[in-house]
Amino acid sequence: MILRKYMSLLGIGSARIDLVLPKETYKPGEQIKGYFLIQGGTVDQRITSIECDLVLENSRTEKSQTIDKSTIFLSKMILADELNKVPFLYRLPDDIPFLDKEESYRFKTKLTFDKGTESIDQDWIKITRDKAI
Repeated sequence: MILRKYMSLLGIGSARIDLVLPKETYKPGEQIKGYFLIQGGTVDQRITSIECDLVLENSRTEKSQTIDKSTIFLSKMILADELNKVPFLYRLPDDIPFLDKEESYRFKTKLTFDKGTESIDQDWIKITRDKAI
């Protein structure tokens, strides 16, 4: 048991997060409803926050720009092998920059624990030029 605990501090067997979205393509101003799926690891761990950033990536220049950030602060114990869902609700900005061929958007999600490493997830999305109705 002690070995598993120390391994989770290094990120081996620690809890993981996955942002689950209903689709891949969205319009400016559209509301996105999904959820964070948290899968417990090999030992119990205390979650302190979930951070989710909307990031604009440019593959040509290899630069990224954070468009928006959201953070959920919590103090929740996730048990070993437990599955947990946390609601995700986000409205895309009406004036979100449109892309050229080398650019793309992604949600970068980070699950932070009181001890140990972080769990990171990335979800690529497409944004069309048509406004949401």
